[in-house]
Amino acid sequence: MFFFGTALASAAADAPLAGAQLSGRGTLRFLGLEVYQATLWVRPGFAPTHWAQHALALELRYARGFSAEAIAQRSIEEMQRQQPVPAAQATRWQAELAALLPDVAAGDRLVGVYAPGEGARFVYNDKALGSIDDPLFARLFFGIWLSPQSSEPTLRAALLAAP
Repeated sequence: MFFFGTALASAAADAPLAGAQLSGRGTLRFLGLEVYQATLWVRPGFAPTHWAQHALALELRYARGFSAEAIAQRSIEEMQRQQPVPAAQATRWQAELAALLPDVAAGDRLVGVYAPGEGARFVYNDKALGSIDDPLFARLFFGIWLSPQSSEPTLRAALLAAP
């Protein structure tokens, strides 16, 4: 019991959102190659079926490198799986995201913190990057992993596997 309690305390101390606890963790693979490990942090009372109503943090630990432009482009493509986004808005969001995010290398950690009705802020290797203060952008961005329309339902299930 002591070791279990210590592990939980350590996980809570590592949470990128105050008062958050680990919900779930999974690995994204493409053609068998690991892309990143994703970890979802939520506060008590989190309801997976109403995820967009709750503050949360999603942490990605990359296994390989990608340019900020490639991450932004793929993010917009995945966001549009959930609902159509006008071309001008998608272009603006892609440019904002590409300007905000860095290129990543294997071992890098990128964290997005979702604030319902407000937007998203981003942290790279423990350094604040900034935010995109657009509630629709934020909901669709985190929906890449958490919405029922996710292109990765197995990863979604692993992230929402709250005990």
